[in-house]
Amino acid sequence: MNIVKHYKDVPASLQGCSMAIGNFDGVHKGHQEVLSTAMKAAKAVSRTSGVMAFEPHPRVFFQPQRHLFRLTSLEVKLELFETFGLELAAVMPFDANMASLSAEDFVTKVLVDGFNVCHVVTGFNFFFGKGRVGNPQVLQKLGEKYDFGVTTVEVQGEAGDRFSSSRVRELLQEGDPRGAAEMLGYWWRIKGTVMGGAQRGTWLGFPTANITLKNSEEFHHGIYAVRVYIDGGVHHGAAYLGTRPTFDDGHPVLETFLFDFEDDIYGKEILIELIEFIREDIRFRDEEELKANMRKDCEKARSILKQIERADPMLAFPFGKARHVPFELASKS
Repeated sequence: MNIVKHYKDVPASLQGCSMAIGNFDGVHKGHQEVLSTAMKAAKAVSRTSGVMAFEPHPRVFFQPQRHLFRLTSLEVKLELFETFGLELAAVMPFDANMASLSAEDFVTKVLVDGFNVCHVVTGFNFFFGKGRVGNPQVLQKLGEKYDFGVTTVEVQGEAGDRFSSSRVRELLQEGDPRGAAEMLGYWWRIKGTVMGGAQRGTWLGFPTANITLKNSEEFHHGIYAVRVYIDGGVHHGAAYLGTRPTFDDGHPVLETFLFDFEDDIYGKEILIELIEFIREDIRFRDEEELKANMRKDCEKARSILKQIERADPMLAFPFGKARHVPFELASKS
């Protein structure tokens, strides 16, 4: 997948695409329908399939004081796009310049002059342009004016529950990773580099791989059954997110105990999938009570993960590497 980071001087080979546009935080099933529609439109006219997302998230630009729980980092989002089959990802910098463009200027400067789009696909709740005056109806009229097709994907959902990034966040905050996975179409995942810790896990007989999370306080604290991807291999484990109330009640940490695993992975990047919530984060009387409960947690996690391996209903997105357009082409301003 090719990646460009501006709408100026886009290589001619990447112009004329069918482009899905949105924030795509989480790349949930509703987003996937938008992406699929753009890909079908591209195939129908033998054009490139593309996706346009914005970085940072517009909400972060307009409300920097408010913390936003990002479901997918840019890196993970791009990997999901590539695995889904998109050929081009346009990551537009959402800055003062982008925010100041009128709806029509966004269309003419970014979509027409920049990418010469043949078709645009958005969700039903897509807004664009200064003051958010642009919407799917406005986009439809501008598409007719500037000669590109427009498709609006209506609300998507199952059993009366609409697919949305906000709902996925809520489910994770409620400790329901299975419910979140049903909306995402894959198990929600966290990527990070294994860091050194206080070695309490090793001391207790449960050595853990610890990663630092920017949004560690955002999903529910407690014990989870997890799958962990390391160097192309998949491992089972039990993960803890919490403040260690039995010890210091400090800053939230994510610690993962890998079953039947002894390799040194300090400094390595790992990816953790939350599969099922096991129990709340609680304070124990002493270390012996904590260790006894940790053994029970691991037994339960093993049982859950064996069942998942036998019949995993979720999409398994293997992560690939995106191919970048040369920097001098991708970042000209």
